[in-house]
Amino acid sequence: MLHFPRWQTILIWLAVALGVAYAAPNVLPQSYFSSLPGWAPSRPMTLGLDLQGGSHILLQIDRGELIAERLTSTRDDVRRLLRGERIGYTGLSVSGQAVQVRIRDASEVDAARQALDELVQPVASGLLGSGTISELSLTEPEPGLLRLDLTEEGISYRLASALEQSIEVIGRRVNELGTTEPVIQRQGDDRILVQVPGLDDPERLKDILGQTAKMTFQMVDQSVPVQEAIEGRPPAGTTVMYSMDDPPVPYLIEDRVIVSGESLVDAQATFDQRTNEPVVSFRFDTRGATRFGQATQENVGRLFAIILDGQVISAPQIREPILGGSGQISGNFTVQSANDLAVLLRAGALPATLTVIEERTVGPGLGQDSIDAGKVASMIGAALVVLFMIAVYGLLGIFAVVALVANICMIVAILSGLGATLTLPGIAGIVLTMGMAVDSNVLVFERIREERAGGRSIIQAVDSGFSKALGTIVDANVTTLIAAVILFYLGTGPVRGFAVTLAIGIITTVLSAYTLTRWMVAEWVKRRRPKELPRMPLQVVPTETGIGFMWLRRLTFTLSAAASIAAVALFVTVDMNYGIDFKGGSIIEVQAKEGDADLADIRSRLSGLNLGEVQVQEFGDPREVLIRVQAQDAGESAEQSVIAKVRGELENDYTFRRVEVVGPTVSSELARAGTIAVLVSLFAILIYIWLRFEWQFAVGAILATLHDVIMTIGFFVITGIEFNLSSIAAILTIVGYSLNDTVVVYDRVRENLRRFKKMPLPQLLDLSMNQMLSRTVMTSVTTLLALVALYIFGGEVIRSFTAAMIFGVIIGTYSSIFVAGPLLILFRMRPSVAQAGTQEEKSGDEVAAK
Repeated sequence: MLHFPRWQTILIWLAVALGVAYAAPNVLPQSYFSSLPGWAPSRPMTLGLDLQGGSHILLQIDRGELIAERLTSTRDDVRRLLRGERIGYTGLSVSGQAVQVRIRDASEVDAARQALDELVQPVASGLLGSGTISELSLTEPEPGLLRLDLTEEGISYRLASALEQSIEVIGRRVNELGTTEPVIQRQGDDRILVQVPGLDDPERLKDILGQTAKMTFQMVDQSVPVQEAIEGRPPAGTTVMYSMDDPPVPYLIEDRVIVSGESLVDAQATFDQRTNEPVVSFRFDTRGATRFGQATQENVGRLFAIILDGQVISAPQIREPILGGSGQISGNFTVQSANDLAVLLRAGALPATLTVIEERTVGPGLGQDSIDAGKVASMIGAALVVLFMIAVYGLLGIFAVVALVANICMIVAILSGLGATLTLPGIAGIVLTMGMAVDSNVLVFERIREERAGGRSIIQAVDSGFSKALGTIVDANVTTLIAAVILFYLGTGPVRGFAVTLAIGIITTVLSAYTLTRWMVAEWVKRRRPKELPRMPLQVVPTETGIGFMWLRRLTFTLSAAASIAAVALFVTVDMNYGIDFKGGSIIEVQAKEGDADLADIRSRLSGLNLGEVQVQEFGDPREVLIRVQAQDAGESAEQSVIAKVRGELENDYTFRRVEVVGPTVSSELARAGTIAVLVSLFAILIYIWLRFEWQFAVGAILATLHDVIMTIGFFVITGIEFNLSSIAAILTIVGYSLNDTVVVYDRVRENLRRFKKMPLPQLLDLSMNQMLSRTVMTSVTTLLALVALYIFGGEVIRSFTAAMIFGVIIGTYSSIFVAGPLLILFRMRPSVAQAGTQEEKSGDEVAAK
């Protein structure tokens, strides 16, 4: 185990060198890398929106609108086809998801079916190769009544087509804004995720994305006064529409479309040469120019309306035919609104309305604050862990610190190489990994000390220590890795970033502890040929302890059971402080532009906006305020109107640093996904431990972990800390940490079951707990040092996350000793169930018997 061929040594240090090289761009200035060759690493990690500012917006296509439009077009097609064949009909209408029509003459029913047959012909789906689908099905539920039903596959086809087209249109719109590296991708069957980092004006982005931008040119009906049409009934073929002015001006618009926006080939924001006002110049394609020229030629003197998404931009008079295929739109534009309209027209219209159902926006100032807080927390956490390890293990601690530095470099290098996005929870994952990475080294070092205390030589102790610790290291970290993988697949947004960082950290930790640390220790043994292990400057736990843990099991069982029942009772009877991730609503973080924030003034100003329950509280600094607004009952779009109202009321005096909006649809999905993530991870870990150990170990580990989850939920209820998406990440990490601790203890119990076959189980458990006590305390202390640094210096945003983690580490350490161990007695685990040990283990049994 301690012999390293030259090629292995080269590979180990090559991996470390590559880690340092690829991590360096995140620390050194970019100007340094400009002089290096093109193949040299120069790409830093991509910072998440919470670190560099920007917007995360989740849009949903209006399925109902798509269906309504398809039914309307089907109804018009039925009218056209039947009239074309001169077939008499009545009762043409839309009913549910179908269009029905009654044929007057029974002898013409077959002819009508034949005429309508083209509507039910299969169309190429474009979804599964060259497959086809039928959008409509034609039936005759009663004689003479024909019914065209929309099929589910037809609806799915329209929805998928609209989604793909919307992604293309949104991509063109976002790129027109000049942003860097936007992310636009499909989510599910009817959603689009848009992430734009470094955006200074998120409201403009929402305005650009939220407009369908369906532009039409239609004539104004001047035969009837518009007020008469409003008070009575508009003439057939006309609709009353309003302008974008304040107050809006009504117009009576003919339904016939002269030219649509699809015929536009260009649109640019310019200035009117006569008035110097911002306008939008446009140009039609050949077909559009011909139709527009013909319409203006036939209607000189009349008004024609330029309509965008059902609102009249302007309604100029046609003074002379416009034959060149170009013109301009004026409408009291500002320079930016003219630019935005030009962007919308160039990008094209969306096929359906998109609703913002989730928004997370961070201002660049808050992003920089988060980076600074993360750096400070990381450096302080690292310093505490380094000092503690050196103080406890001396030279071996220095080896562990070198491995830890290499480990962090490799984590950062892999994140940079993969192009992964580092979020604030991702920084939390790195800091947490710093604490947990020490665990593997502690396991090895404690095992080496045990083997040495058992009479082995230095070389034998070191070799045996690494060999016996490997299985425990793998088992302990695989359980955490399972939780991280499930968190990645079932989580969303920042939680996924945390899962990626944690998973990479687990893998690099195992590699660094079992290769780099082993290489350094082997070189030390080979070159120095020490007679004794390095002295421990600080003795945290005595070398030998004889605490009767199982003697206390009845007391601890009773306390744990009572506390668990109380936690469940509180959870059922007391409302937990759910964040907007789970109950919907809005969170707005603002900072006073001058002086301290006036909470009373903010409350009074917002109370008149009719927003329902509004909470206003100081957030970390007297200048900063956190505003919570309850979920609105008027649907998804109502949440966006909340932000608009609050912004309009406060933006003159306050800077908007962070905005989070979660609609009712997303909040219910997140709650369900969080619950499923915890249950699935527990089940997967149960299966793994069952396969690696015995069923008693598996059930005991899961029950002990459930105890920790219940206690953590009770902690959230009692403290009133907000329970949000990051809290799910905290709980899943606690699951992994608690299982890590329990598995390490169980691994020693399993070893002792094989070794001491006649020892009573309570005595054997006490022996195992005392043997692992030093490791358990060391790991808990190092993890807590990193977490406390994160809690104090990591910023207000992740304080609730780290508070839950600190509690989880403490309760997880407790349960691995006082819950997991006694459960084996409860399940009647006996040494006879273990497999026969090796000859060496048998001899150890004989020595113990003597």
